[in-house]
Amino acid sequence: MNPSKPPVRRSGAMSASIAGEDQRTVKAPLGHALVDVAREDERIIGLSADLAKYTDMHIFRDAMPDRFYQAGMAEQVLMGMTTGLAMEGFVPFTSTYSVFATRRAYDFICLDIAEPNLNANFVCALPGLTTGYGPSHQATEDIAILRGMPNLTIIDPCDALDIAQAVPQMASSEGPTYMRLLRGNVPLVLDEYDYEFQLGKAALLRPGADVLFISSGLMTERTLEAAKRLAEDRIDVAVLHVPTIKPFDAATVLRELAADRLVISAENHSVVGGLGESVASTMATGGVARKFLQVGLPDQFLEAGALETLHERYGLDVDSLISTVKNNIG
Repeated sequence: MNPSKPPVRRSGAMSASIAGEDQRTVKAPLGHALVDVAREDERIIGLSADLAKYTDMHIFRDAMPDRFYQAGMAEQVLMGMTTGLAMEGFVPFTSTYSVFATRRAYDFICLDIAEPNLNANFVCALPGLTTGYGPSHQATEDIAILRGMPNLTIIDPCDALDIAQAVPQMASSEGPTYMRLLRGNVPLVLDEYDYEFQLGKAALLRPGADVLFISSGLMTERTLEAAKRLAEDRIDVAVLHVPTIKPFDAATVLRELAADRLVISAENHSVVGGLGESVASTMATGGVARKFLQVGLPDQFLEAGALETLHERYGLDVDSLISTVKNNIG
């Protein structure tokens, strides 16, 4: 990966870049990682529903046009094509927007792909609040929709490193996988923390005696930044990154919950049915009593607008995380 710094800008409603100003980024990490793994594995196939450019699948399409298939704006057809290719021994990586895969094509994924446990991989852009185009494009409940589907693995990567390292593991693992895709100029963060993605495993990125953030996706970057700033006020904050939402790494979470400190889950997803509920369930079944708070999107249809404004409004920004800690610690 070759990180670069993006130009200073403010995002519009449709911008799905979460990169901050003067931040290291990697351009289209999914596309480049997929090309790399496909060069080593002839079974790898790419598909899209008329959104290759907007899911970074165009990198693969242009590098390997004879191994790319375009379904058009027909997500059920896209899943049917994915099913057929997987049944014939190929390893498809299928791209569209998260809302279209989860809302329009759920039954096709469930009965055609998950039930026979086919090795098919869905890489879906605009997860959670990564677009300002309102409920038609904001997949605020995609994890909740999919968590109950047997055999399905769910990945919520933090940055370009997570994506690049997840792709070959997705290709080699049995059964279907859904990854919430960060696209375009994707931040590079985790290389500073001696981190390696491991499918199904959580990773402690920094220790801390006072607070434990348990986070996934883009919120891990923000909990790390919040932890740095809180350290200036002598508040010691740990960050546990959970890139695989299902299967959930309850053992690691319980190990970190053993210490008596404020516990806060942070996710770019509805507070209903996502990471926070997985943490709460683990605490309950593990018999752990801790002060626990959820940071996530409200159980409602969200407004349209610029991403920075929306993140501040719904509490996903770093300042809101810091306020949550300071208002609840002690």
